[in-house]
Amino acid sequence: MADTITRTRLRRLAELRPERGRVLSVFYNLDPGEFATAAARATELNSVMTAAAHRIEAEDGLDHEERQALRADVERVREALGDTGLPANGTRGLAVFACGPADLLEVVRLPIPVESRVVLDTHPCVDPLLRPGAGERWTVLLVNRRSARIFTGGVEALEETDRITDDVHQQHDQGGWSQANYQRSVEQEKRHHVAGVLDVLFTRFKQRSFHHLVVGAPQELVAEVESGLHPYLRERLAGRVTVDVENASTDDVRTAATAAADEHRAGVERAALDRMAQGVGRGERGASGIAQVQAALEQARVEILLLADDFDAPERDALVEQALTQSAQVLVVSHHGDLAVHGGVGAVLRF
Repeated sequence: MADTITRTRLRRLAELRPERGRVLSVFYNLDPGEFATAAARATELNSVMTAAAHRIEAEDGLDHEERQALRADVERVREALGDTGLPANGTRGLAVFACGPADLLEVVRLPIPVESRVVLDTHPCVDPLLRPGAGERWTVLLVNRRSARIFTGGVEALEETDRITDDVHQQHDQGGWSQANYQRSVEQEKRHHVAGVLDVLFTRFKQRSFHHLVVGAPQELVAEVESGLHPYLRERLAGRVTVDVENASTDDVRTAATAAADEHRAGVERAALDRMAQGVGRGERGASGIAQVQAALEQARVEILLLADDFDAPERDALVEQALTQSAQVLVVSHHGDLAVHGGVGAVLRF
């Protein structure tokens, strides 16, 4: 059971072309806003698997062995999901890929909801895994002079993992830690407190990495906190939040972090779109429209494939798969409308 969507993993799935059989790709929406109880989630899982079984029986073009293999895949998926006790905290969607002839059975927990659906094809359907936030783990650090809290998970499903107050690290459900003795000086105590908190944060990162970090701290402390981060963490800084460090509820933190994440993604999109526009204008490292992007992909020149979030041309799947197999980044643009004049697709080129 894996729950991290890396570029390497996406590339491996996109490249998979079984010599025999079809790939069953199943997606489940487990948004707690719609499926708040275990019974509701179990009903949704059963409903999607029933739809998968019906789809297999109704699918044209399958020979006897392919149909039998897919029937077996349905049962393998049912068994796998039954054994995992899903969904775990923070799981708002699932993606499952199965193909018996290729020895494939892969379940991916998603921190964002996805549309429940079933896909049968000669390869895994990876498009839903490209949605903004689908593969991202976020961490929020809240810290003041005497207290600190750490939240980790999908940005809309963050859970508190650590609470640190003065010289006591209160263990939650993922380990424990004890700070060094404080010095008498208030400033020394503050510095030791911040340093100890950042040690805890880095320990968390080493135990399980995350993609983005958001910091919430009083104005007079935030610069010291950010400058004291380990370089690995500093390069993951993605914004700040303003919440009550000691009293904010988990929902308050999630709301603030979601806004910070949205602003961060908008900035990432803006930077990529500007690079593409500059490259297109110079006739160099930019491609505009399906034809130019396809040509650039054929030459393995694409660094970032840019797709409008409503781009649904028949070529989409092929463009995505080819980009992933070349280790290009695929960026779905949802905050800016620049791609409309480019037919919904463009690219930043390597050369």
